[in-house]
Amino acid sequence: MTSASAQFVASADGTRIGYQTCGSGPGLVLVQGAMGTAGNFRELAQALSGSFSVHVPDRRGRGLSPRPYSAGYVIQRDIEDLDALLAATGAHLVFGLSSGGVITLQAALTLPGIEKLAVYEPAIFVDGLPARALARFDRQMARGRLAGAMVTAMKASQMGPPALRRVPGWLLTSGVRLLMNQEAKNGPGDYPPMRELALALPYDFAVVRSMNDHTRSFAGIHQPVLLLGGSKSPAYLKAGLSELAQLIPGARRVELPGLDHASSWNHDRKRNPGGDPGQVAQQLRDFFAG
Repeated sequence: MTSASAQFVASADGTRIGYQTCGSGPGLVLVQGAMGTAGNFRELAQALSGSFSVHVPDRRGRGLSPRPYSAGYVIQRDIEDLDALLAATGAHLVFGLSSGGVITLQAALTLPGIEKLAVYEPAIFVDGLPARALARFDRQMARGRLAGAMVTAMKASQMGPPALRRVPGWLLTSGVRLLMNQEAKNGPGDYPPMRELALALPYDFAVVRSMNDHTRSFAGIHQPVLLLGGSKSPAYLKAGLSELAQLIPGARRVELPGLDHASSWNHDRKRNPGGDPGQVAQQLRDFFAG
């Protein structure tokens, strides 16, 4: 998949959502999480392309779907984006990762076009996000301190290797700022620059915030649901999956040994050595084709 093969659909508020398609068969949409674009799902889409027409959008605010974040954003906008894509492609199957998993679950409550859905570790904090971290993130974004905001987001969501999370925030921030400056000078390579992805983080935090005291509504999901997670992922993500397994009638939960939160992304020796999209694809293939 390349940007040259991109297609576009207009969402309800006029936002232009770009997406790429590969394969043939029943339509399957992959909904990305934070700090990712369609490019991070390249290997997963290819692994599924023998069984499905795989449609991989860039969520609003990143990649092929630029739109600056504004305080008026609500999760319904992302649901409208997904609805427009389902209508344009005729797809009825949806997979969502992290904040994209939250969007997928919420969409299943209101979009009749979704017939089956799978989610990989939806970003659900059973006890809510730490208030102090949220306030710090908001201040950093408001002041344009993107490197610091990325570090705050990483620590609050417990992403990255445990050893790295123990590094003092000021030191991590200096390292991220250096990487961002290097990207500005030399180019980001195969992925969008960190600056662009950091500017989209408020969308993801707004999605997560929208789940406060709201997850019980997922008991109203009537479609078949597959709940995926990795054995090496943070405990709060496992707790969120446990809650969903109890709430959603008939939901099936599968924990994949040795995998972590980013395992559905491309395997990349430097950026994502834990990537194992082949294992995730096998689970999705069995579920959606069954």
